[in-house]
Amino acid sequence: MAVTTEDQQHGLTAHSHGAGAPVSSRADHFASFDVDAFEVPGGREEIWRFTPLKRLAGLHSGAAATAPAAVAVVAAEGVTAETVGRDDRRLGVAGTPGDRVAAQAWSSFAEATVITLPGDAKSEATTVTVTGPGRDGVAYGHLQVHAKPFAEGVVVLDHRGSGAYADNVEFVVEDGAHLTVVAIQDWADDAVHVSAHHARLGRDASFRHTVITLGGDLVRLTPVVTYAGRGGDAELLGLYFADAGQHLEHRPFIDHAVSNCRSNVVYKGALQGEGAHTVWIGDVLIRAAAEGTETFELNRNLVLTDGARADSVPNLEIETGEIEGAGHASATGRFDDEQLFYLQARGIPEDQARRLVVRGFFQEILLKITVPEVRERLEAAIEAELEAVGV
Repeated sequence: MAVTTEDQQHGLTAHSHGAGAPVSSRADHFASFDVDAFEVPGGREEIWRFTPLKRLAGLHSGAAATAPAAVAVVAAEGVTAETVGRDDRRLGVAGTPGDRVAAQAWSSFAEATVITLPGDAKSEATTVTVTGPGRDGVAYGHLQVHAKPFAEGVVVLDHRGSGAYADNVEFVVEDGAHLTVVAIQDWADDAVHVSAHHARLGRDASFRHTVITLGGDLVRLTPVVTYAGRGGDAELLGLYFADAGQHLEHRPFIDHAVSNCRSNVVYKGALQGEGAHTVWIGDVLIRAAAEGTETFELNRNLVLTDGARADSVPNLEIETGEIEGAGHASATGRFDDEQLFYLQARGIPEDQARRLVVRGFFQEILLKITVPEVRERLEAAIEAELEAVGV
């Protein structure tokens, strides 16, 4: 079932949606914990065609770990943090690796971090800081966040430092739990990060997942959401800002296989500088059993300078007509001249007017970050990006 792109707001023009439809349905997408079950990608595969493989530091072709990444946890009261071996039976329950890098990360990590939010309790924010292995280093990792039944809490994942890092992150959200995650990619300029996020939602569970991507040479994130019970509610938000030469790629996938569940995806990005490249591939699959589904996905990109490129491909597959609603939208454009004229006509200088437009563009995402210090940090980072290009 094809769904047309909506009329766009904020003065953005409709995007061409890239070079055609997926080769096959996401229902047939291969997944395995065995890295040898995947061929080394060559770049022509649908899931790799946008990614510059030569810049992956060998993460896709079996690069060995040279040094561990450092993981530091500041746990809220009542929240437990454990370091466990790869034989811990709790690991791997949220999802199966869907590409070779994710399978390599699963096969290569030595220790995992498990964060557990207690049931029937509300927790303050827990922060997990991951620091890369250092320039020219390679590391693999694994993290699980487990929200027990009727738990409520916030987890901030903060990525910093240099080197190449690949990992799998699991979010197990049990029945009636409410988990909010903010994942920040604030890497150094040389860093490469390829990460698969696997979320599994129980009955009447809710999951808000916000990705903020600012730093790194190449960052590729694949958040995947599946439902294990009726009434699950997932909201995936994203904000990214690409500078000259950066490649930032986000590939959210929502797999609706259970009835009466909801999902909403909103990603917004800005680009500036020669060679800045962003990729957003949004997949939503509504299987035949998923009656009563309600879903929508949206991606918008704001190009601030010449020489930048944004690819945006929303895909929606529907196998049943018994749904509440489904749609997608995508747009890429420059500043809205009417908005600039409106502000300048009221005495606001052009440079300040442009900053106001960019801030307003991102405000929808920033307002949903409930940790004040994180929101303030991100607002300052966006302001620094704008100052760097003179916007």
